[in-house]
Amino acid sequence: MQVGINLLCLSGFIEDHHLPQIRRLKELGYDGVEVPVLRGDPSHYAWLGRELDSIGLRRTTTSVIPSPEASPVSSDPEIQHAGQKHLDWALDCAIAIGAESVGGPFHAPIGHFTGSGPTESELAHGAEAHHRMATRASTNGMFLALEHLNRFETYFLNTMDQARSYVDRVDHPAFRIMYDTFHANIEEQKQPLAIAKLGDGMGVLHISENDRGIPGRGHIDFAEVFSATRKTGFDGWVTLEAFGAGLPELAAATRVWRPLFPDFETLFAESIAFIRAGWKAAA
Repeated sequence: MQVGINLLCLSGFIEDHHLPQIRRLKELGYDGVEVPVLRGDPSHYAWLGRELDSIGLRRTTTSVIPSPEASPVSSDPEIQHAGQKHLDWALDCAIAIGAESVGGPFHAPIGHFTGSGPTESELAHGAEAHHRMATRASTNGMFLALEHLNRFETYFLNTMDQARSYVDRVDHPAFRIMYDTFHANIEEQKQPLAIAKLGDGMGVLHISENDRGIPGRGHIDFAEVFSATRKTGFDGWVTLEAFGAGLPELAAATRVWRPLFPDFETLFAESIAFIRAGWKAAA
């Protein structure tokens, strides 16, 4: 198991002035970071990859679909093409930074709704785009970890029943699911049952408290999450996701308007201690 942290707690775009806090993550024992790839170009992420190498941190990435005009699940050929170009760009940036996986809800635009669940056409178009993306990721030594979201953020992928079915539909060994405890806390009746349903389809485990703050301070039963995850044989990235006072790139969808932790040092130190102790106790 490797412990990571989603850097969206710092910013939606990581720059030079964030490096001192990232170095602190290494000092505290994090194995790697999950880098938001929401804007920028591959050259920026190549620079950041070199910086992370010098610090000694491994990395994964997280990306989203930015708008309905660039949705890979659309039936409109032009929009679908724009969506595929966006997925190519996200993968280009991940390759440049030296990522081990590409995660996040790169299926449908966050906060965009059609008035119903995903259609068969949308599922088919999405699976085709994600199979193509997984093929390219695999040739570059990476895998995909597509993130489900709660029903208030997307209509496309909410539950582990849907996720397991979608993994089977995409049908590529480099295509997996990013299981997120915050979203599952809303959508699933019992998280251990949901994790068992996903099984070997889990690519990344996102540790996110019910209020998006420091894990262990809320009401999610992480002991049962860790236990259920270890029973599947999963031994990959266990990544903290906590949000700050508001991210312009995601605030409209995530509705995070207030501070959810007292300071970064508390978030960083308390979270890694909680995750490592919980994982060990679940053995």
